[in-house]
This record gives sequence, C-alpha cells and structure tokens, in this order.
Amino acid sequence: MAQSAPNPSRKGKGGKPPRKRGRGKVALIWFICIAVLAVLAAAVAYLLVILNGERVLSANINKLNLDRSTIIADADGKQISKISITGGNREYVYYKDIPKQVVDAFVATEDKRFFEHGGVDLFGIGRALVKDVVARSMVEGASTITQQLARNLFLNADKTWFRKGTEASIALALERHKSKEEILELYLNRIYFGNGQYGIKTAAKFYFGVGDLDQLKTWQIATLAAIPKGPSIYNPYKHPDNSMERRAVILRLMTDQGLITEEERAEAAAVVYKPSMAMTNTSKFASYSDYVIDEALDKLGLTEEELLSGGYTIFTTIDTQAQTAMESEFAKDANFEKSVDDTPIQGAMVIMDQHDGSLKAMVGGRDYQKSGLNRVESRRQPGSSFKPIVSYGPALETGNFTPDSILRDDKICYNNGKYCPKDSNKNAYVGAIAMKDAIRNSINQPAVWLLNEIGVSTGVKFAGKLGIELDKEDRNLAIALGGLTRGVTPVQMARAYSTFANGGKLQDAHAILKVTDASGKTVYSFKQDKDNQVIKSMTAYYVTELMKGVVSGGTGKSAQISGRTVAGKTGTTQLGISGVSSGGNRDVWFVGYTPEYTAAVWMGYDKTDTKHFVKNSSGQAAKLFSKIMTKALEGKAKQAFPVPEQAQEPTPPPTPQTEAITDLTGEYDTEQVAVELGWSEVAGDGITYKIYRQGGEDKAFKQLAESVTPSYEDLSILPDTTYTYYVRPYDAATNTEGAESNRVTVQVTTAFEPTPEPTDGLPPVETESPDIGGDPGRQPPEEPSPDPNQPKPGESQSPPPASSKPPGPSQPSGPAQPPAGSEQPAGTTPQGGPGKAATPPSEQPSGKPTGPGRQTANNNKSNDNNQADPMNQTPTTP
Repeated sequence: MAQSAPNPSRKGKGGKPPRKRGRGKVALIWFICIAVLAVLAAAVAYLLVILNGERVLSANINKLNLDRSTIIADADGKQISKISITGGNREYVYYKDIPKQVVDAFVATEDKRFFEHGGVDLFGIGRALVKDVVARSMVEGASTITQQLARNLFLNADKTWFRKGTEASIALALERHKSKEEILELYLNRIYFGNGQYGIKTAAKFYFGVGDLDQLKTWQIATLAAIPKGPSIYNPYKHPDNSMERRAVILRLMTDQGLITEEERAEAAAVVYKPSMAMTNTSKFASYSDYVIDEALDKLGLTEEELLSGGYTIFTTIDTQAQTAMESEFAKDANFEKSVDDTPIQGAMVIMDQHDGSLKAMVGGRDYQKSGLNRVESRRQPGSSFKPIVSYGPALETGNFTPDSILRDDKICYNNGKYCPKDSNKNAYVGAIAMKDAIRNSINQPAVWLLNEIGVSTGVKFAGKLGIELDKEDRNLAIALGGLTRGVTPVQMARAYSTFANGGKLQDAHAILKVTDASGKTVYSFKQDKDNQVIKSMTAYYVTELMKGVVSGGTGKSAQISGRTVAGKTGTTQLGISGVSSGGNRDVWFVGYTPEYTAAVWMGYDKTDTKHFVKNSSGQAAKLFSKIMTKALEGKAKQAFPVPEQAQEPTPPPTPQTEAITDLTGEYDTEQVAVELGWSEVAGDGITYKIYRQGGEDKAFKQLAESVTPSYEDLSILPDTTYTYYVRPYDAATNTEGAESNRVTVQVTTAFEPTPEPTDGLPPVETESPDIGGDPGRQPPEEPSPDPNQPKPGESQSPPPASSKPPGPSQPSGPAQPPAGSEQPAGTTPQGGPGKAATPPSEQPSGKPTGPGRQTANNNKSNDNNQADPMNQTPTTP
C-alpha cells in the first residue's frame, strides 16, 4: 500500500507553530482591552462630569438670588447712580402665564431641539466643533437653552473648552432636577434683554408698555426673541435698525418651522419700532451715566451684562453742580424755540475741564429718556464754529499771520468759478479786513480766502492735531465754513476748543477716573499722555484773543457771563431744502470756554425736513451756554488764560490801584427802557469791572453786577426813580479792587409824546421815523455754512496777487469798515502777514459799508432776518 505524501501545512514536532493565527489572537486581545479601557474612561469621564455638575449646582443653588449692582460715583466715591439691573428691573412670570407663541419663538431661535435633548445637544456640538476647527478658535457656542441658563446662573461668558465642559455638566444636572417647563421658566425670567431689563415680562413692559404677555403681537415677540444674541446691539430702544434686521431673521425661522404663516411674517417684519414706545423712568444724570457705561465697556472689554451685574464701582469725573445746572436748563421749554408739532427741537451740551480732559457734565437731549440717543456723540455739521479749527488756527500756527493781519473780503470765486462764498447779511464786500474783525462778525469770504492761502492740507492737518480726523472727501475749501462729509460731535468740538483754552495742550476726553471690582481691587485707572503739546502756545493765545472779541462784541455776545472772561464761536448750517424759505438753519452751535471750563452746545432736529428746522440764529445756543455756565462756575475760583512769554508785556500793565476810571457816563434810553453805562477800558489782562448802584429801595450803594467789557446795560430799573452809579476795576489774579470812579446820576422818566391835534378837519399826517431801537438782545448775524448735501467744491484757485492792480479810487488801501454792527479797531494800523499780499476784489461794491453806531440797529435786525438765506452763504454755481 503506498504511503501518502506529507501535508506541507503541518509541521512536525520539531517545526514552528502557525504565525497568522497567533497574531490575530494578540490583536483581538489588545482591541478588547483598549475598548474596555475606553468605555471605562468614558464612564469615568461621564461620572466626573455628572458629579461636577451636581457639585456646582449644589454649591451654588443660591445663585438664583439677585446679582450685585454696579455703582457710579463721583471722584470722591459719592454715589450718583446705582445700576440695579438684576433687582428692581425684573418681574417674575410663571410658565403657565407665558403664551405658547413666546415659548415657540425662543425655542425656534435659541434651541429648536430643546424638547428632544437631555441638556446637551450632540448634533449642535458637532456642528460647532466643525466651525471651531475651521476657524482654529472658539467661534461657535452651540449652547442649548439649558446650557445658557447654567452659564447665566453660575458662569461667565468666556468661550473656552473648560468653561464649556463645566457648562455642559451643570446643564445635565439641571435636566435631572428640573422639568423642561421649569427650565424654560427660569430661562425666560433670568435672560438679559438690554437696557437693564431682566426677564421676558419686564422687557415687554419696558420696550412696548405691555404688562400682559398675552397681548404681545407677533412682531413684538420676534423683537424680544432677537435681543438675547446681543443685548447691547439688538435692543430696539438704542438700535432700532439693528433690531429690525435681527427680527426679520427670527420671523424667517418661525416661518420655516411652521409656527407662523408667510403673510404673518411679512406683516410683522414691516412694523417700524419707535423708541417712544418704551416706558422709561426719569433717571437723574441719565446722559452722563450712559456715557460712563459705554466708556467702561470699551476700557474693560466686558459685556454690558457682566459690567452692570458684577458689583463694580466706577469713579467718574462728574461735577454734580454743573450737571444739575445743565439738566435744569434743558428741562425749561423757554430755552428752546417752539416746534410746529409734537416733535421738539433737540439739543445737546457737554462741559469739559480743559486742564485734564475730564468731562464734567453732559446732556444728550431734551427729555433724554424718551429718545435714548446721546447726542453728545452724534455727528452734525459745525458751520462757522469750525473756522478756528481749520482756517484761523492753522494760519496763525504758520507764523505768517497775527490777529491784526489783513485778509480779503472780495467777490472771489474758486475752482474755476464753481465756488463763490457769500455772506448772508447781504452787506457789500468790504475788501481789506483785519482777521479779528472778520471772525468777530463771522464773515465767510475771509475764512475761505485764508484757507486758500495756507492750503487745504494745512488746515486738515491742524484739525487732526486737535483730535478731528477729516475724511478724504473733505479736501476742499468748503471745510472753512464747516461743510464736512460726516460732521463732528459736541464732545469732539469741546475737546478741540479746549486745546486753545489750555495753551495748545490737547487732553484725552474721559469720564472715568478708575474702576474697582466687587472686592475693591482696581481693575482700570485713567492715565493721561505726557506729551500733549500739539500746537504752539502762541497760536492758542492768538485764537483765544480772537474769540474773546467774538463774545465781547460779535456774534457771540449772548454767551457773556457776568464776572467771567469768555471766548468762543457761533456756528450755523444752512437749511438747503428745495421749496422752503431760506430763513432757517439745520444746526446752530456755540462752542466756547472760560479759563476754567470748555463747553459745546448744539441745537437742531434729529431729522430736518420742510416742517422741522431751526428758525432762529445761533444766539439761542450762546444764551443757553451763558445760563448753564453761570451756574456751573458759581463759587469756583477765577482763573486766567495762559499767556506765553512772547505775548507778555515787557513792563507790567497798570493795576486797578494805579489806574482809576474817571470818565463814567450814563444815560436813560427810553426805547430800550434801560440805563446805559460806559467808561474807558483799564489796561491789564483779566480786568473786570464791578458796577455799584444807589437808588430806589437801595438807600446805600450795593454791587449791581460785574462786567468783562467797559459797558453795562441796567434793565432792573423802576419808573420815576433816580439812580446813582460808580464803577471799580477788579483784578481777579490778585483779588484787588481799584478806586471808585466818578459818579453819574440818571433820572428814569415815563414821558410820552402827545398825539398831534388834527387841523382843518383833516386827519393828521403820519410821519415815519427811523427805527433805531431794535432788539437789545440782538446780536450781529451769524453766517450759515454750506449744506453738506450740496456738491463739494474741488481744488482751490488762487486770486490774482495784490501787486497786479493798484487800488482804484473806490478801493481802500487799508482795511475797510466791517459790516454794520461790527467794531472797528481804534488806534491801530493793521499789517498783513509776511509774504502775503492783499488780493484786490475782482468786483468792487457799489456802496460803502455802514459804520458802527446805534443808528444801525435797524440794519442789524434786517441782517438777522436774512442770515439764513442759503443763496448768500453757500458755494453756488454762477
């Protein structure tokens, strides 16, 4: 029998065992071990997550109590405002009282799988993980409603892996202890809705005045559901446009999920929210507090919710005396012209200490709580108040001009005849005119001519030094009259002018000194830049001297403050609406300063149209400045403007003790019903005059007033009474009062002219006499600036040099008289700037300007009435 062949796959006793089967067993064993370890690790991790969530929830169950409020205090720590966003501004509502559509809207927006997951949405986490990997950072939250509640109760808003893990663990614990309805109830009562409002019911009351949630409409529900994603961005009170856009997204989600119809979506998306719907409460210092909160958010990098509920104390620079005075005057309707309907003319004002940049007071609007718009940060066209910033200031900075330098007021066109500045007062061009006279009467052409001489780029750079960066579109001559692309804010204007008041030093505007956290630790403190000399001290001195003239005898006379030195500039912008009379303006300004404080006042409508525009001149802004600053500075020590060494006299000027007033005069003006006093000026810087009076009920002499100019008008008189006056010069720097002047006695009478008797049976013939009375409070007209919506002039075109044509018979070789109502410098022969030849007018006026004097009151009145004519103040195309 034959032997079978040996099997090659098998080995004998001395052979090697099979290798493949052995390797497979080893791999299987390792796989099982790894899987077991992974399951154990996952179980341990899950257990740790659960235990951690339980631990945090148990240890912080009292977090349902109210958070700590943030305090706003003055520099000494005295509380001026308490932001109780998590206490007084929450009204709790139970789940059974929350309408189903409200629940559906929030679930559709924040967590559409809320009723399906157990606190953590794995699908949402996966989606967020992909986005985080792509962005290489934590950009997507993927938090469920339960996780958001956990974060709001126990954690902060940082997007870190550790915080997300803790948030998930707390969410799982909450799901084990609370039902879905209880979680939603907590969520809708704890969530922050902006403007200090917590909870759905409180937010509904605040934004819509709706106390019963069943009365909420679809568009209101969607508006509320839009807020939690960004309470400071999407709340309709402060940002109605952003809110409306976000609301449209919410409505689309609700439509896609079958919660509302397409018709309901379109109707709800079209509703426009009005801030007046909000049920706000009057809050003291509201404008200032809002500005402080915004500044703190910027400096600390916190969310609004974190800041207002973190127990912080914010130490501010507020001057409560100035703030109270400002709010008091803004509450008086008599300080503002009357509107034709229920839309009132608005206003804003800010006061700054020029020495350190601290903001002392501000009001963002009349009845600020109704609008929510802090207008101290709103951009408006500055008009002629921009002339010192972009024309006169930079010209003086070059060193080629002084306040006595001769400028040109001629009929000159620029940009190939496309830009021909005019003056609204319809006075003829006066030709040569001193810089101080041009700015005092706010004449337009000299400011444009001067900017053309120094170059637009020079003016733009100078404005940048004062903290105002102009757009590329602003490289044209229109900026000399305040015609800007975007405009400027009152805070920017106050800061720029503070540089002139502070000897050329620019300070950072700030309302916060420091911020401490709940434990008292300082987390922020303001630090001022050391190198802040941005312009020459001599330039600041010259500009101040120019604008002191504006207040003492020019367009800013209404800004005078008894016993205080004031410098400043008015500004108006033309109406420029087709079909509307030119007798109106878009904006009126007064920006000015004393040696102590700088302030900017703006008046106008939020939206200018054919019915809503400013009818009066900038004098009303100047008058409001005077009223508020008088109260703000009451009791404060008088200071003096800085005077550079090169501007100081080589010999000291006479003091009040060495120079007495000997030419005091007084007369009773029957038309003005006032006693007019006048005397010669006493030499010296900062000299004021104290007026004393005896008569009527005053048996002895008593101080009547203090004046910064050598004149005074006494309106507090009684008929048929005799008054006696004398004046003493006063030096605030040395606190010394000079000798008594000569005395004058004035008799106040009530005489009336008899009516003429008719003759021969004929009626009397009426003879018209010139009106020389005028309005005693009237001031020279302000030149409105061009409408920013009109086309901007291009590059400038220099007029022919002075030497090209000698003065003709009708052309004066020296400075001409300024327009009626202005002052003519006496005893000086103005000199032109080095290298700057006066440019002759291309067309001579047919008549001579009217000189100053009381007989020009009628002309001044006419000028005021015509000062807003857009055809006389803006670039025009011939």
